[in-house]
Amino acid sequence: MPRKVKTDELSTNTVIEESVSIANAADMEKTEENAVTASQVIPEVSASAISTAPIKSASASILTLNADTEIETPESREETIWHELQNAYRTKKILTGNLGGIEKMEGGGTIAVIYYKEMRIAIPLSEMMINLIEDENHNYGELVQRQNKILGNMLGCEVDFIVKGLDSASRSIVASRKDAMYKKRQIFYLPSANTNSRIRVCEDRIVQARVIAVAEKVVRVEIFGVECSILARDLSWDWLGDATEHFHVGEQILVRIFSVKCNSLEDISVKADVKSVNGNTSKANLSKCKIQGKYAGTVTDIHKGTVFVRLHIGVNAVAHSCYDNRMPGKKDEVSFVVTRIDEERNVAVGLISRIIKQNL
Repeated sequence: MPRKVKTDELSTNTVIEESVSIANAADMEKTEENAVTASQVIPEVSASAISTAPIKSASASILTLNADTEIETPESREETIWHELQNAYRTKKILTGNLGGIEKMEGGGTIAVIYYKEMRIAIPLSEMMINLIEDENHNYGELVQRQNKILGNMLGCEVDFIVKGLDSASRSIVASRKDAMYKKRQIFYLPSANTNSRIRVCEDRIVQARVIAVAEKVVRVEIFGVECSILARDLSWDWLGDATEHFHVGEQILVRIFSVKCNSLEDISVKADVKSVNGNTSKANLSKCKIQGKYAGTVTDIHKGTVFVRLHIGVNAVAHSCYDNRMPGKKDEVSFVVTRIDEERNVAVGLISRIIKQNL
């Protein structure tokens, strides 16, 4: 009996071990199947994830040395200027550019080329407001030729304009100087009664003006929408032989308003000078002159045998005779002898003893 029980125990243990082995084998097969399935699925998911994930590339903006620094490219600058011009077109704002060129169109017309922050703007000749008098007393040739000549003398000056049209496709702009000048006249010369504003450009007031053209004996300025010519005698207390040596197109100067006549928006005239803004030192310098004294000077002008000399000590002088065998000319360096002092005109009167250096 005891031996049989032991045999039964052994058989029972054997059955249990086989069951465990079978279970373990099944688990292993299931694990292998899961592993195979996972090995098949995981690569597919990973591949799809890699293919669909966005690839981060370098930014299109410029990489700067400092984190808070922004570099302006020509393209971004052009877009900024174009946006500014579009806003000015909608609001009718007055802008200021430089007259950089004059071109003739295929149809025969003439345009002024204005550059506003490197942007090209075209203004027709009729919109440049170059008004010339046409009558028997002012018959100087064909009007268009005279306007083109004046426009040529204005090259390099500052010009106010109002944008009249834009073309986004070609980035072309058309503007008007006349509209801008009329608008400035309305503001500074003809204030509206509704705003209770006073006239800003009035007699005896010192204002800033733009030099738009310079000749030997005259300077043309624009004073808040009104053009005015100032003769050489009103430019300086010193006698000027050539105004182009002291003034140039594009600069801004101070002038004193002598008179303003406003008949209408289209008919406004202004008279002004430059020398009254600066102090007159002629009388003080005249005391430096002594009768029979000899002083060096420069010939500024010659008119009907009278020689006008600017002495180096800051005195204007007039010579009616010259002891040199050569005839004096403009810009010659001469030796001047004082024979009389004209205190009423603040000039020294005398003669030229010799020519120091000719201006050949």
